[in-house]
Amino acid sequence: MSLGKIIRDRREELRFTLDEVAGRTGFSKPYLSTIETGKVKNPPGDGLLRKLEMVLEFDAGLLLHIAHVESMPADIRSDYEAREAENRRYKQIIRNIIQEGGAVEGAEGVGDDADEKPIVSGQLVPVINKVAAGYPVDFDDLGYPVGFADDYVRCTDLHDPNAFAVRVFGDSMEPKFNEGDIVIFSPALEVTAGDDCFVRFTMPHETTFKRVFFEEGGNVRLQPRNQQYAPNIIEGSRINGIYRAVMRLERL
Repeated sequence: MSLGKIIRDRREELRFTLDEVAGRTGFSKPYLSTIETGKVKNPPGDGLLRKLEMVLEFDAGLLLHIAHVESMPADIRSDYEAREAENRRYKQIIRNIIQEGGAVEGAEGVGDDADEKPIVSGQLVPVINKVAAGYPVDFDDLGYPVGFADDYVRCTDLHDPNAFAVRVFGDSMEPKFNEGDIVIFSPALEVTAGDDCFVRFTMPHETTFKRVFFEEGGNVRLQPRNQQYAPNIIEGSRINGIYRAVMRLERL
């Protein structure tokens, strides 16, 4: 998400008009409009960004950070974002070790920022592999530590450091999800009946993507959205993970 769209979305969320923001920042309405639409010829200066942070109630320094990252040359920016994602992965691994009772030399303070809000320009979410929107397939995703992958997608307004994404293969979740779409899942969210979910089975480590419904006797009904496919009733003991879908990136 661009800097301009981030600013516009927050302004609209707070129900401010451009005139009101212009009056509070001392900058003209036309200029602020060009920033929001991405048509500005000169990038906004740090002074304006600090005023926007105060008026629109952003965390101090957030808009400055986003603007400075956007102004980087493409190759440098790509390297910076990759390093940023790598740092977050290592911090998460260390936090997991600490939570499990282990000790990591020199890890004091590593988890201090665990509750910090993610940069709203977009969290890098790992695309761990593919998931079948058909019948379960033999895919062992357990080899991916939290945050690790060969590919990443940028997602806005996501507050789960353990979020992951998968590419959809198959047509059983059409018309809402098509083959090639990337779907983001959040382990932090509660799953309720009817949710679209990534489902992981015990041995063998198979996965599938279906709507889930909880039946009597601890069974789980996996319901395709495509009416050409029949539902599948699974014993709850066979499932060791159900994660709710929160976002879809459509393949164009």
